[in-house]
Amino acid sequence: MTAVLLAAALAVQQPELRDADAVVRLLASLRTADPAVCQLAGRALTNFGGWNWGEDDPMPAPMPMPMPVPTPMPFGGGGISVAGPNLGHRSWRQLDAAVLAVFRTALRDQNYCVRRIAARVVAQAEPAWAAAEFTALAKDAAAGFREVGLLGLGELEDPKSLGVMSSALGDRDAAVRSMAAWALGQLEMTEAIPALTRALGDDAVPVRRRATWALGEIEDAAALAPLERAMRDSAPEVRRMAAWAVGEIESPKGVPMLRTALADTDWETRRTAVWALGEIEDASAVDVLAPLVKDGDARVRQMAAWAMGEIESPRAVTVLTPLVRDGDRNVKLTALWALGEIESGSAVDVVAPALRDADAGVRQMAAWALGQIEDASAVPSLTPLLADREPDVRAITAWALGQIESASALPALEKAQADSSPSVRRAVRWAIDQIDDRR
Repeated sequence: MTAVLLAAALAVQQPELRDADAVVRLLASLRTADPAVCQLAGRALTNFGGWNWGEDDPMPAPMPMPMPVPTPMPFGGGGISVAGPNLGHRSWRQLDAAVLAVFRTALRDQNYCVRRIAARVVAQAEPAWAAAEFTALAKDAAAGFREVGLLGLGELEDPKSLGVMSSALGDRDAAVRSMAAWALGQLEMTEAIPALTRALGDDAVPVRRRATWALGEIEDAAALAPLERAMRDSAPEVRRMAAWAVGEIESPKGVPMLRTALADTDWETRRTAVWALGEIEDASAVDVLAPLVKDGDARVRQMAAWAMGEIESPRAVTVLTPLVRDGDRNVKLTALWALGEIESGSAVDVVAPALRDADAGVRQMAAWALGQIEDASAVPSLTPLLADREPDVRAITAWALGQIESASALPALEKAQADSSPSVRRAVRWAIDQIDDRR
């Protein structure tokens, strides 16, 4: 609780941090604080929530866990939004020279966390001397200073730092090499690919993992060949990152490469590879994904359904059919969502049985999917749900019938105008208007 309160206090004390004496006092307090407190304070100070604060912090590897359970809002009200905390964006670019001088001195602080805070503040302020200062640090005799120098160069994202960063991949200290890989990823330059490829043979797993991440950040098909090698790495975290990186590149050439990751013994690697196929969105991936509908882990099967929804190929309807009957609720919902995204009339007979599911959420998703497909053959299966016991199911059914715009739904919709739920009545009125407009 103390750490949280300190971080919150720092977030509201922005004006005081424009005063050099206040900054000196702040850094002095952080120097003796618990490392976790210092890390929280650093995040609050620099509006940064990434990995480069503690020794064991993971690298930012966005492993998207999609929640593909859409709630259509066709009645003009918009979707549901959840407001989160907003500390505002802090700009350091107009810092007083005296304040910048304090942070410049702190770049060589003996405290690991303090010098990282200083590096981020200086990089965000972008004074004229920043690049030269960080470059000098990157060549310092002390590994800790070399590391913070590379952190600053990575934050500056200056292409002229490419040579310094590439050379640092050969540093004797693994933490420095790891930071160099991260910094090269920040540059996002294809010229960094050869150096990062060599780093995939590093003895340290964190270095190989971050080099793999950097190759994904570059987002160039030239990185696919080294990433294929990384997918055979002995460390699962490297293999997982390689699959993620292929997804970031989004090249159809990556589809056959991902077969290796799809057969990985690590379920997270398999799921990440499935996500990557969804990101690539190439129809050829449907055949590659087909075996995953029988994967022993429900999380992998769910991601397979999501990926096929992203690809939107009618070829996936047959592959998704068994997932609509899956024993896992999330898999079933995601498969129905995917069939709705594909919008193929051939899926009507696959989706329609789910309208009778005991789970209201499944019935609602099935109705949504049929509305997305917009095939009149679904009307006889949908109209009974206008009498469903759940108002949300009745409302989404009315929406689906309005989407389909078939006059055959009018008798059931006109009867449903007397529904006890205002939201259902609005949806019914909207659906009738849609059909009348069509006529």
